[in-house]
Formats: sequence, C-alpha cells, structure tokens
Amino acid sequence: LYWLTGPQLSSTLPFLFQILLAVNLAYYIQSGNFTWFRFSQFALFLFFPFVAQWSMGNFISGSGVILWALMAPIGAVFVMGLRESLPWFFAYIFFTALTGFFDYMLVDADGSMDAATAVSLRTSVVFFALNFIAISGIVYAMLRFAFEEKKRIQNKLEEAMALLTEEQGRSERLLLNILPDSVARRLKSENQTVADDFYSVTVMFADIVNFTQLASGMSAQQVFTMLNTVFCHFDELVEKHRLEKIKTIGDAYMVAGGLDARCKDPCATMADLALEMRDSLSSLTTVTGMPLTLRIGIGTGPVVAGVVGKKKFIYDLWGDTVNMASRLAGESNPNAIQCDRRTHMHLENRYCFDARTSLRLKGKGEVIVYRLTGKAQTKRRTTQPKAD
Repeated sequence: LYWLTGPQLSSTLPFLFQILLAVNLAYYIQSGNFTWFRFSQFALFLFFPFVAQWSMGNFISGSGVILWALMAPIGAVFVMGLRESLPWFFAYIFFTALTGFFDYMLVDADGSMDAATAVSLRTSVVFFALNFIAISGIVYAMLRFAFEEKKRIQNKLEEAMALLTEEQGRSERLLLNILPDSVARRLKSENQTVADDFYSVTVMFADIVNFTQLASGMSAQQVFTMLNTVFCHFDELVEKHRLEKIKTIGDAYMVAGGLDARCKDPCATMADLALEMRDSLSSLTTVTGMPLTLRIGIGTGPVVAGVVGKKKFIYDLWGDTVNMASRLAGESNPNAIQCDRRTHMHLENRYCFDARTSLRLKGKGEVIVYRLTGKAQTKRRTTQPKAD
C-alpha cells in the first residue's frame, strides 16, 4: 500500500523485514538455538517499526506505525515471562520517547520533503486507522488466547484438585478402616507414636471351633470366602454396636469397647455383641455350608492401646486384660461365652450367668470365670384391683 501511495523507501522496509524474519527462521531450523532466535525476533519486532516511521517523517506522517513495536514486549510477556519482558518494554518506551523528542525539536524545521517519501494527509489517515485496527486486533487476540489458556489451565487444575480430593478421601477412608478416628487424626497432626493408657476397657476374642479341621478339606479360595463371609457379618455387628474392631488373627476376631466415647456402656454392649455373634452362627452355617461354632472370651480391665512401627502399622492393645480375654476364649467350650470377674461384676444384675467355675489358665493359674448365657428377663409387676 505504501508503494502504491508513493513512499517507496517505507514500502521497501517491510519486504526487508520479512526477508530478515525468513533468514532468522532458517537459521533457527538449522542451528536449533531458540534463545538467539527469540531474542533476534523480538529485536526485529521492536526496531523495524521505528525505522519505518523515521523514514516517513514524524508520528503523523508515519500513521502511528511504531505501534507495531509494541508486539515485542507483549510477545515477551507470553513467551519469556513478566520479569523478562520488562527490558523489552523499557526499550519500547525509550525509542518512543526518543522519536517524540526529535519530532518535537524538528517541528519548526523546513517541512519540505522529497516527493518520493512524501505521504499525503489522506494516506496518513488511512494508515492511522489500519495500524490501530491491526494492532488492536492482534493485542485482543493475544489477550483472548491468554485468558483461554488461563481458563483451560484453571479447568485442568480444578480437575486435578477434584482427583486429589477424591484420592485424599479414599486415603482417609482407608486410614479410618485401619485406625480409630481419634488415632488417625493424631497421627496426621502430630506425626508421632501413639500410646494411651485406659483404666477400663472390655476386650473380646471369638475363635472358630475346629477351624483347622474345617479348612483342611477346603481350597485356599474356599477358606478365604468362608472367613470373609463370617468376619464381614461380625464387622456389621461391631459397627452396629459402636465398638472397635481391633484385628483378626487367623480365625480369631478381636473387639474392644471403651476406647472412645461412642459407647456409653462398653461392657454391656460387648455382652450384647457376643450373644448376637453366637446366635448368628446358624444363619452363617447355612450361608457357608460349614458347621460353625464359636469360643468367646471377654475380659475387662486396664490396657495400653497404640500404634507400633512405621510401616504396615496397626492399632493394637496390650496388657493383662487382653491376655485374659484370649485365654478365656481358648479354654471355652463351643458356643460358650466366658467372662472374667470384672466383666461379671458389671453385668451380674442385667445378664444371666451359669454358676461360676474355676479354670487353670496358662500363665494365670486358677481363675474364677463366669459363663454368659443371655440377658436377664425383666420382671413385670402385676397389680391386683382393690376390693371395694
């Protein structure tokens, strides 16, 4: 357009600019030096618009062509970053101020120009409009692209956060499936060993009678299926009574009550759980196809509870109360629920027991035990009508 309207020097500069861009691109393809390619491209974007305006005269005759130099700092923002773009912006400001200074100083100089480089007022107005439209369009497109990229990245971040939250929730559920809620919170916040003393905790062990004989004629998958069916049912009962499952050891199932405030009367609740577990064996026998019976032992007293180790850790209990409950289960008769003296003291007025017996337990000697048979029946009072 400049060539058609007269200023041949100014119209030659864009062709030279394009040739330099092509040469620079070819050099980059051959050398692979992106740092030099980026610097030289921004230098061409910055310097050539000022050369074009200087060749045409001043701001008015140049139709604001130096606005194209703004592509250098704007491009640097997108490609190099905010901090690295500052030198390019300051260079743009410097050249603009320098051009304005010389235009101001030479405004009163002889205005006669060579006919080959003269630009008419109409041409200047047209190019003012074209330059502003083109620059505005490019800036808008770059800003739109930036915001679209920002939105795309933000959506990806939101998706990543959603996945992270889901994974965190899964980890939380897995941790709570291994540890009590209060212990899990302490481990996450304090990151230290957890060990607590409890004055009165009720502990129960339930063993499957003749498990070794039952499993001897079964495949490993059948044994797993049977144990999983039985223990999953026990898990539901434990959750129903708000007690704490501690662990399973082979065919033994360990439960505790009184480790938190969920259960108001852990001793009585444990007795209810033991009775329900015993009574559910008939239905479990039907489901598994195996004649299942239990030995159950319940002990009450002080324990130490905590998490041991750094890897594959579990929440466990230690103390004489735990040993007593385990021994009572091991020495119990099939389908019997044996309790120690402390458990009996808590339950004797609300539950039925057989006459106390004496057992010789390993490491304990002679111990008085009580066999829980069921809940005590509430006596109903009947009132006789008074005679008139």
